[in-house]
Amino acid sequence: MKRRDLIRHLEVNGCQFLREGGNHTIYVNRTNKKVSSVPRHNEIFDYLVKKICKDLEIPSAK
Repeated sequence: MKRRDLIRHLEVNGCQFLREGGNHTIYVNRTNKKVSSVPRHNEIFDYLVKKICKDLEIPSAK
């Protein structure tokens, strides 16, 4: 999945940008008080997309 598509999915599901890390972007789901990092790669593997969505407690991206 493309990184921009994942970020769009996170923001549609209520997640917000928190900060930039060294090699990752940190997103937070304030309603569930969950945090996850999104790597800065153009393409993100599907299993990692599922893990990020699970960490943030939002529906999995397709």
